[in-house]
Amino acid sequence: MRWITNIYRLGVKEIYSLLRDPVLMGLILYTFTFAIYTVANGVRTELNNASIAIVDEDRSALSTQLIGAFLPPYFKTPQVIDQRAVDPGMDAGQHTFVLDIPPDFEADVLAGRNPVVQLNVDATAMTIAGNGTTYISSIINAELLKFASRSSGVVALPVDLRVRAKFNPNLDSSWFMAVMQIINNLTILAIVLSGAAVIREREHGTLEHLLVMPVTASEIMLAKIWANGLVIVIAAVLSLQFIVQGLLGIPIMGSIVLFVLGSAVYLFAVTAMGITLSTVATTMPQFGLLSIPVFVVMNLLSGGATPLESMPPGLQNAVQVLPSTHFIKFAQAVLYRGAGIDIVWPQLLATAAIGMAFLALALARFRATLAAVR
Repeated sequence: MRWITNIYRLGVKEIYSLLRDPVLMGLILYTFTFAIYTVANGVRTELNNASIAIVDEDRSALSTQLIGAFLPPYFKTPQVIDQRAVDPGMDAGQHTFVLDIPPDFEADVLAGRNPVVQLNVDATAMTIAGNGTTYISSIINAELLKFASRSSGVVALPVDLRVRAKFNPNLDSSWFMAVMQIINNLTILAIVLSGAAVIREREHGTLEHLLVMPVTASEIMLAKIWANGLVIVIAAVLSLQFIVQGLLGIPIMGSIVLFVLGSAVYLFAVTAMGITLSTVATTMPQFGLLSIPVFVVMNLLSGGATPLESMPPGLQNAVQVLPSTHFIKFAQAVLYRGAGIDIVWPQLLATAAIGMAFLALALARFRATLAAVR
């Protein structure tokens, strides 16, 4: 009971210390409000307002029909340009797509000669280039089918493909970006706050005060873990309720209680990782430089930014040691698909096991740090 009481009281002290730090409180407020809203509204992965230019060397009814098929909000109003303006325009970044309709295009289509239409794509805008190429190909095929049906009585295709998008019917990227940004912010704040708590004790000289008290290294470390984890979980839940569901109007399909449980397990692992990093660094600038590559790797290689299946097999196996890999699977299943504990328990178990490993490493490093202070 004394061990539990000490952890509780030290944790309360940690919360008071955090509440009195205006910089860290401002960081938490910004991270779970403005940062969520702006990323959800500003970062778009679907095609939207793309610039397209068309070289119309045919000037026929069919080419005019194709030009009129590119409509907002997917495309800006098409610009009809000369062939000589294609390369300068794309070099200057004025056009993402340039469609070149050859001479005698309509006549060749009617004669069945299979003319070639060239689509030039600025592939430096990788996401827009990939999505836009698919949209443009579908638009051209649809317009050619309409034209052929009117001119020769060709019937429609014998197969009617019906697409049903589950969990995000309108394929709205803001639904994905808002929730994933909360997950990313959970990770970076857990690392920063837990690590800063240890380094703040060292820089303010209060670590020596703790050493003369009848407390152990495990009590000090676990107090920092639960206190900082509690603050982050509360901030994340409030962000889901008021920013994601309220301000952005994004529905949450699953159980918030189950998400809180998974977040608590995940934060247990990540705050232990942050304390480990704080025992390696001696100052806040060093800790900041050390935590940045750790967070970047966890963010990019955990399956949130890119699918795990697209990574090399060896890398897929390597990232399984990261708690974020399993938590992202858990959070997406719960918040997007409404999964229950019977589906996500393997991810919870894996995250808890990784957290125990990081806890043992953090405790060993933290004890070494306290021994060095003595």
